[in-house]
Amino acid sequence: MDRNPKIGPLAMEKTKLKQDALAGEVAVVTGGAGNVGLGAARSLAWLGAKVVIADVTPEPGQAAEELINGESGPGTALFVTTDVSDEASMKAMADKAFATFGKVDILVNNAMIMSLGAPVLDSTLYQLDRQYEIAARGTFIGIQLFVPGMRERHHGVVTYMSTAFSHPVGPSNYCAAKAAATSLMMSLAAELGPVAESGIAVFTFIPAGVGFPRSAAPLTPELKEKFKNFKMPDMPGYAGMIPAEDAGAALAYSIVRAADLHGSGIMIGQAFRQMDWPYPKPETVPQSDFQRLNDMALPLVFAFMGPGFPDPKVPLMPINRQ
Repeated sequence: MDRNPKIGPLAMEKTKLKQDALAGEVAVVTGGAGNVGLGAARSLAWLGAKVVIADVTPEPGQAAEELINGESGPGTALFVTTDVSDEASMKAMADKAFATFGKVDILVNNAMIMSLGAPVLDSTLYQLDRQYEIAARGTFIGIQLFVPGMRERHHGVVTYMSTAFSHPVGPSNYCAAKAAATSLMMSLAAELGPVAESGIAVFTFIPAGVGFPRSAAPLTPELKEKFKNFKMPDMPGYAGMIPAEDAGAALAYSIVRAADLHGSGIMIGQAFRQMDWPYPKPETVPQSDFQRLNDMALPLVFAFMGPGFPDPKVPLMPINRQ
């Protein structure tokens, strides 16, 4: 597996899930050839799912297929070279998934190119367009290809690897594209209605601080000076970044519990805490969390960001669910 060297041991035993929890399920993981996507694909396979790895990079994709088939048994994984932003490419991948496994039960929208990230004033139109094509357009195409079959079978899970609304370091075009895709996901959850009626659970997942450092788009001289001594902080519970295998375990756990998460956006740390995760450095893990936005504020969240008017003319009420 030296074609994809950043591989660590799976962490699925820490989830306390049974190894057949997803037996008989079929998952498509876009961007599944490396980093978080590969961690998710390996974890879903460990739970008994068949996995289609949809990725634009052939060599790592083939290596990922070989790795998963070696770990979870021949025929578990199928790699299909796929550009998620291209409708024909996505349809060809879907056709191959259906021909091989007969159905798709789980769609993990993960593909993205973080190296194109740039501040608003320094981003090119190409960078912005490409980010949007992969994040929003790719997610939209995947939903339209796979959700109709889920509705027919009254069974399915759709998730999206979201991100922060803004990054102080500067990949603003990346965040903007992911915000669009996150909005699509939340709208889909509302349109499908309760899981008891549609059989389909929809949620978003933020794998913050995961994987290995990636090269960012060129920074301006001013930003280079500002961030020349910047070091990625240790993630809560870890000495450094969170391994992709741990992120895959957290996402797989969330997919197993997707019916409980329908219409929600969650962060990796929330999944860890639900599992009583054995952190390497538990003393650094926060012992509290934010409350959830209420159902009236959630659809209008962009209207409730920041301080707003300093002299509001009406009393303010809590924005959480209490």
